[in-house]
Amino acid sequence: MKILVDAFGGDNAPLEIIKGCRLCLEKYDGVKIGLVGNHSIIEKVAKENSIPLDGLDIHHAPDVITMEEDAGEIMKSKNDSSMAVGLKLLSEGEGDAFLSAGNSGALIMGSTFIVKRIKGIKRPAFAPVMPTSTGPCLLIDSGANIEVRPEMLLQFGIMGAAYVENVLNIKNPRVALANVGTEEHKGGELQHEAFRLLKNSGLNFIGNIEARDIPGGVCDVIVCDGFTGNVILKMYEGVAKELMKKIKAMFMKNLKTKIAAGMIKKDIYELKQYFDYNQYGAAPIMGAAKPVLKTHGSAKAETMITAMKSAIDYAQTNVTGKIADALAQQKKAGKEENSEQ
Repeated sequence: MKILVDAFGGDNAPLEIIKGCRLCLEKYDGVKIGLVGNHSIIEKVAKENSIPLDGLDIHHAPDVITMEEDAGEIMKSKNDSSMAVGLKLLSEGEGDAFLSAGNSGALIMGSTFIVKRIKGIKRPAFAPVMPTSTGPCLLIDSGANIEVRPEMLLQFGIMGAAYVENVLNIKNPRVALANVGTEEHKGGELQHEAFRLLKNSGLNFIGNIEARDIPGGVCDVIVCDGFTGNVILKMYEGVAKELMKKIKAMFMKNLKTKIAAGMIKKDIYELKQYFDYNQYGAAPIMGAAKPVLKTHGSAKAETMITAMKSAIDYAQTNVTGKIADALAQQKKAGKEENSEQ
């Protein structure tokens, strides 16, 4: 198996990406890693930081698409960027998955038009994994599609369930629709029709959920439009960050609280790890014909270890093929339902 990595994607590229890939090469036996980016710069940075490059393949890409650039540039002026070249290599079978910490919009655009979509998928979607009190939960979509149609939300549910079942090993995952209330009649026309489609889909659909219920682990897959999902995700991250700040400040007040902190140091560390997005590595771009994953823009070397694990698991379990099968079954079921009416 070979994982292609965008060496110039993210705020800390290329140094942290190169360091991370070195760590991954030592950790994951039998996995090859291809760094995509400017060959001479990669070698220069590696030499300056005493990072051995043996075992790491370098695929030259002279350009970089920055975080600030328009997503469409990946198909225009930045078609020789590390991200574009990496996606081309993936589409041509030169790797089994592609991992980037770079421009999210460009990665969605490139996944759609370079790697292409799974047959039948209308739109790809970001699907980050979030911590809850009962285990991981997948949020789909978290920003790729601001405006959606009901049938797209149905597909998000199908894709999310396939990923959770095969990669996170949660059998018969509980799928829920993010809404302003749990009652079936809540929400607008989009939510009403999406509810009906999900209810009749054959998925383990448990109905509507409110955002406040997510941390309690009431479901395994949260389905929503990209606008709603991004707000949920960013609020989740922000509350966790501020909560940990408050806890730290509380324990640093005086000698008594510092002693108390020392006594439960392990528990505080475990709580911090629970909220740390790095533990889940990378978010898959569901709907792309081959595994494409986006890790956090501020990813450091340690982040790459869990991100690489996500990429390996995604590629090994053939989720894209299982999604295609599920879509075919859904389409067949829909035709049979229409013929009976």
